[in-house]
Amino acid sequence: MTIKAVVFDIGNVLIEWQPERFYDSVIGEERRRAMFDQVDLHGMNDKVDMGHPFKETIYSSAEEYPGWRDEIRMWHDRWIEMASPAIDHSVRLMKALQSKAIPVFSLTNFGIGSYDFAATRYDFLNDFDRDFISGHMQVIKPDPTIYEMLEQTSGLNGDSLIFTDDRADNITAAQTRGWRTHHFDGPEGWAKRLVAEGLLTESEAA
Repeated sequence: MTIKAVVFDIGNVLIEWQPERFYDSVIGEERRRAMFDQVDLHGMNDKVDMGHPFKETIYSSAEEYPGWRDEIRMWHDRWIEMASPAIDHSVRLMKALQSKAIPVFSLTNFGIGSYDFAATRYDFLNDFDRDFISGHMQVIKPDPTIYEMLEQTSGLNGDSLIFTDDRADNITAAQTRGWRTHHFDGPEGWAKRLVAEGLLTESEAA
């Protein structure tokens, strides 16, 4: 079957997402490790990605751990520093596909408020042909439901879709539905895959 749409994850595919790196730079690795051991920050972020209010969810967690209140609030107040920089080669690949009238979808675990904020800093987030944002869908990858929702909304399924994501569990869930997949470990490999699939030429993928 011909590929009819290319599906991009966002975090660590189009934008670097490294909270640990951010905290290491601000409070040092030792204190960061202690905080992450005591506070389920990624679980807190999952709630945001499920559609819970961005600031309120984070500030509520901060009040549960007063010893880390200021640091936890940074997850909201300095969030854009964690979600940076853009991965420029991946952005070029997205634009190159669209310049050839190949639809590009997002499929991302992202909160409503955090996505709206990110889209003010990264214009390309406003350019997807279809957006599948977990906060609005109230389900996160790798739950099979989110993949099914994309299929139902787009009318596409199986190997008419090719999907890239940096997390193996998210890739496995897509493979289970028959999607073509690429486990993202850098834009160069993704570029080669898009060339191999005949979607871009080598010069277009550079």
